Amino acid sequence: MSERTGAVRTGLAARGVRSAWVLPASLALLAVLLVLPAVIPPFFTANILGRAIVFGIIAMSMTFLATYGGFVSLAQMMVAGIAGYTVAVLVPGAVPSIVGGVPYAVAIPLGLLAATAMGLLVGAIAVRTQGIYLLMITLALAVGVHLFIQTNIAWFNGYEGIRNVVGPEILGLPFRNTYVFYYTALVVAAVLYAMVLYVVRTPFGLALQGIRDNVRRVNALGYHAALHRIAAFGIAGFIAGWGGLLATFYNIGISPGTIGLGATVNILVMAVIGGLGHPIGAFIGALIFVVFDTFAADLYDRDRFNTLIGAIFLAIVLVSPDGVLGIARRLGRLLQRRPAAQPAEAPR
Repeated sequence: MSERTGAVRTGLAARGVRSAWVLPASLALLAVLLVLPAVIPPFFTANILGRAIVFGIIAMSMTFLATYGGFVSLAQMMVAGIAGYTVAVLVPGAVPSIVGGVPYAVAIPLGLLAATAMGLLVGAIAVRTQGIYLLMITLALAVGVHLFIQTNIAWFNGYEGIRNVVGPEILGLPFRNTYVFYYTALVVAAVLYAMVLYVVRTPFGLALQGIRDNVRRVNALGYHAALHRIAAFGIAGFIAGWGGLLATFYNIGISPGTIGLGATVNILVMAVIGGLGHPIGAFIGALIFVVFDTFAADLYDRDRFNTLIGAIFLAIVLVSPDGVLGIARRLGRLLQRRPAAQPAEAPR
């Protein structure tokens, strides 16, 4: 096993997959986000940064699959919704109360388990497909689950959805408290982000990247490519499940519209705008999307938001197909190429 992992690791290292700046930059960004609520209004803390973090978690599940597995799944918003609906059905106080009586300490792990299981199911169905076919089959699964939930009145309350899912109390404070919501989302995002960076450096993650580059070679080394791909969908489902739970608590409920086609496309837009080259791109894209979503009425016209975000999407993709991260990398290379000052000639 170590020889096979070493072969995969050597091939990936040759492609320059390690970046020395990732850890320092991530820690610096985390430090800024920890102190930022002290200097900005609560509105920006919850409705801009908090929402961006939540959407970024879901987009990161897509980025994880695309960057390290080589396949883009359009089912991630649906998987996130599975976690949200699981908790909404189980917890007491939800309207309508379908099961009720299950505390959040039990409902949240069950929601994550449901999202992970759905991710594994999506992976098992889509494991033999690639490219546009994988996009279409994951989109079909997302739309199918959305329509099933929308038409099911007994369990999911149909089109109206389930309301009054207020979330658990943390340290005696309600989850809807601005700072409780923000710091909970930030901690969850930081842990999941660190988990992704760790997983992609394990033998599993290295094999997954090898499958992305050359599946036949990885199979020849003795790995089971199909099982690795299914497991990657399960990990992505777990990540998306956390985003679905936080989004449900933020919205105090969930409805079919939150996991519909529009929401699915929004997650794709966030991931592409930020850049699919690194997990941090998901959060950058989510922040850009949330800013324009919030201030579209002031910038242009609220009814024309799709036109506005579509124009931004096209502009970024045309300038840099790998998103904002690609622009940052190019600027970094330009700065590095500046000629250094010539040292003075030593006396003979």
